[in-house]
Amino acid sequence: MAQKYITIFKWIHVIVDYFLLNLSLVIAVAIKSEVSLQNLPDTYKVYFLLLNLIWFYCANVSELYNNILKRDSFRTIQLTILSLGMFMLAPLILKVVLVSLGFKYHTFLIATVIFSVSILAWKIAFLFVRRSRRRFWINYTKIIIVGAGPLGLDLLNYFNTNHQLRYQVVGFFDDNLSRRRKNKMILGKVKDCIAYAEASGITEIFCTLPSNEARTINLLMQEADKHMVRFRLVPDVKGLFNKHLSVQFYDYFPVLTPRQEPLENKANEIIKRTFDFAFASLVIVFLLSWVIPIIAIIIKLESKGPVFFKQLRSGRDNKPFYCLKFRSMTVNSDADSRQASLGDSRITKVGAFLRKSSLDELPQFFNVLRGEMSVVGPRPHMLKHTHDYSLLINKYMVRQFLTPGITGWAQINGFRGETIETSAMSKRVEADLWYLENWSFLLDLKIVFLTVWQSIKGNKNAF
Repeated sequence: MAQKYITIFKWIHVIVDYFLLNLSLVIAVAIKSEVSLQNLPDTYKVYFLLLNLIWFYCANVSELYNNILKRDSFRTIQLTILSLGMFMLAPLILKVVLVSLGFKYHTFLIATVIFSVSILAWKIAFLFVRRSRRRFWINYTKIIIVGAGPLGLDLLNYFNTNHQLRYQVVGFFDDNLSRRRKNKMILGKVKDCIAYAEASGITEIFCTLPSNEARTINLLMQEADKHMVRFRLVPDVKGLFNKHLSVQFYDYFPVLTPRQEPLENKANEIIKRTFDFAFASLVIVFLLSWVIPIIAIIIKLESKGPVFFKQLRSGRDNKPFYCLKFRSMTVNSDADSRQASLGDSRITKVGAFLRKSSLDELPQFFNVLRGEMSVVGPRPHMLKHTHDYSLLINKYMVRQFLTPGITGWAQINGFRGETIETSAMSKRVEADLWYLENWSFLLDLKIVFLTVWQSIKGNKNAF
């Protein structure tokens, strides 16, 4: 796969973006004429550095610099606007945080406006140039496939439908006579593939022969090495594993795992737990310390019953724990078996507001502090639902490998609220498994940001 320009253009974008950011800062300072650019005060240098770090964070959360050459134009502009939307909060945040240092709010607000206009103009200009030049920047690699059986045909179809991989299949080599009669792409017998590759300038071969042809595969590998042809062996594990297959070698024993789990790495687990503890502590001290008494009084005034509602839910490794919430319903006997639904008569007026704004979930930060929950993870379900859905949905219990969260990838993608149909829960589980396989600290920060944004904007599935 020849994509030699991908990294180059990624760094071009990084360099140009940071140049525009700092140029915008300089222009804004010059416009306000408050200080001399030749003798810039140290406080301004600190502001410049902080804004550069904030842009670094925003661009990484939105994945702005990924797939520069392959990504759709609309998506590129969308991610740029998302990054700018987060970044434009920076002057306001710094004004509050750095009030003692006399942060010049208007100066840096002007800078963010100039930066927003300039970076959008630059991205649009690049996209116009890319439109006519992309085929020269991303090269296709011509390959051949050894073995025209079902696995080989599946591989051909995969390459044909995933153009971003930039592979062009020239043909097959196979010894099966019936296949050679039916498939016009078969160029010859297996023994001829290396000679064909050398004569045609092909530098990569994908072998899909079955494991019972180990002797032939070994001979092909040796011949490929002699002729400087890269040899790729594709084992047939389609019926056993998904695309997130992980392979480890214990001496000469290959151990195949059906999925990657970044949080099995102890370092990642420590990072996530440290963030959870710090974030939960801040929320409890600076928010819940005064919010709880206010909400408690309102709940008590409207209906009889406790302020908090606690319910046994499925935790990590399917161990039950008591999940805390502000009580949003009248006390009822169906709480542990029946989900809340649209227009549910059990929901109080105060409860409707708490649920719509997701404020009813705030007490779960105490669960996070105790290690029973995480800030981000699959939502914990009632024990009855865990039992019922585990019988209906394949891989449902895999989500229990993770510590449940207050919010998660499924929730910010709209898979929340009542699950009347099994298909609705299946989509939630699919999103939870994607999170399990793709976890990163930046992904957690992105989910937290989008959760706050959706709480402000409102969510139609929150009731």
